[in-house]
Amino acid sequence: MDFVRRLLYEARMTTLPRTRDRSREFDIVLWGATGYTGQLVADYLVRNYLHGDVGLRLALAGRNEEKVRRVAADIGEPELPILVGDSFDAPSLDSIASRAEVVITTVGPYAKYGAELVAACVRNGTDYCDLSGETQFVRAMIDTHHEEAQRTGARIVHCCGFDSIPSDLGALMVQGEFKRRHGKYASEVKMAAGKMSWGPCGGTLASMLNIFEEIGKNPAIRKVLGDPYALNPKGVRGADKGDQTGVRYDRHLGWTGPFIMAAINTRIVRRSHALLGLPWGEDFRYSEVMSAGKGPRGFMRAVSCTGGIAALVGAIAFPPTRPLVVKRLPAPGEGPSEEARAKGYFNTYHVAIGDGEVVRGIVADRRDPGYGSTAVMLSEAALCLVLQGEELEVGGGILTPASAMGERLIERLRSAGLTLEIES
Repeated sequence: MDFVRRLLYEARMTTLPRTRDRSREFDIVLWGATGYTGQLVADYLVRNYLHGDVGLRLALAGRNEEKVRRVAADIGEPELPILVGDSFDAPSLDSIASRAEVVITTVGPYAKYGAELVAACVRNGTDYCDLSGETQFVRAMIDTHHEEAQRTGARIVHCCGFDSIPSDLGALMVQGEFKRRHGKYASEVKMAAGKMSWGPCGGTLASMLNIFEEIGKNPAIRKVLGDPYALNPKGVRGADKGDQTGVRYDRHLGWTGPFIMAAINTRIVRRSHALLGLPWGEDFRYSEVMSAGKGPRGFMRAVSCTGGIAALVGAIAFPPTRPLVVKRLPAPGEGPSEEARAKGYFNTYHVAIGDGEVVRGIVADRRDPGYGSTAVMLSEAALCLVLQGEELEVGGGILTPASAMGERLIERLRSAGLTLEIES
C-alpha cells in the first residue's frame, strides 16, 4: 500500500503544464446559463464578483444564443460575452474550453449530456466544476480521462453542490480538528443529515430517471452503483460495506434512516481520502444516514423516512409507475419560486470517532440546499480554482472538492455565509 500512496502523491504533485495566472480570455465560462440552476449561478457571480476588486471575467454559454442573451439581460448585464456550442459537438466545446480558466456546467443529466464537455476541458487543460451526483458518470470520467487530465493539468472536479461538498468538506474539517486535538486522525467519520427544507429538483429527478434507464440498457451499472468504493483508484479499498437501508439506532446520532444522497456522497469522500494518500488509515470508515432524533418520536420519524425513500425509489425503478412520478415533480430546468427558496435551509452533522474520542462538527446553510446553497457552492468552487489556483498545489486529474481545494474552499464558503464549524 506504500507504493500506492507514493503514486497518488506523485500524481497530485505533478508540475502543471500551464500557469494559473488568469491569462486566458475568461476566468469562468458558465455552460447551461439558461437552466434554472444556471441562472442562479449567473446571478450570484454577477452580484458578488463581476465588479469591484475581483473584476471577474465571466462569459455565459449555451446552445441557443437568444435565450442566453435573455438571461444576461435578466440579471442586469446585457453586455456579457455569449458563447454558443452544443453538448455533442466537440469543436464548439473545444472553442469554449480553450478560452476559459474554468468551465462551470449545470447541464444534466451529466451521463447524457456531459461527457464531451469533460473531454474538451481535459484536452485544453481547462479546470472544470459540475453538479453531478451520478456515480456511474464520474466512474466513466475517471476511467476515460484521469491520466490525460494529469498530463494536461485539467482539474476536473465533480459533485460541487449539495452533493457532495457538505459531506466531503465536513469530513475533512472534523478530521483536521481531531488531529489537532488528539495528534492523530479518527478511524471513522459519520455524517447525519438533519432538518432541512428544500423544493423538489427537476434536474435531480432527471438524473435518477436516467440512471434507471441506463441500468435497463446495461445491467453492469448496477454493480458500479452498489460498490462502496466505486470511485476509488483501482485496487484501493477499505473497511466500508454498503449504505444503510433500514432503521437503526446509533449512540452518537440517535435513530437513523437511509439518506438517499449517501449513494454518491460516501463514494466522493472515500475517493478524496484515497487521492490525499490515505492519511486517515487504510481501514478508515465513512457512512451517511438521515438523522431522526431520539426516543419514540425519533423511531417513528426514522420509519417514516425509510418507507418514503423506499416508495420513491421503487416508483422510479418500476417502469409502469415511473410516469406517475414524473408528472408530480418539476421538469428539468424548473424549480421552486424565490419565496420558496428563501424558506429553505439544511443542517448536516459530522462525527469523527477514534479510540474513545469524539469530535463533532456541523455544515449548514440558511438557503435552499438544492438551489440557493448549491449555486453558492458551485460558484465558490470555481472561483477557488480561478483565484487561488496556484496556491492549491494540486495537479490535474479527476478530483474531488476536498482533494482539489480543501481548506481554501472551506474558508471561501464560510465567507459566503455557509456554516462549517466544530462544536465545542
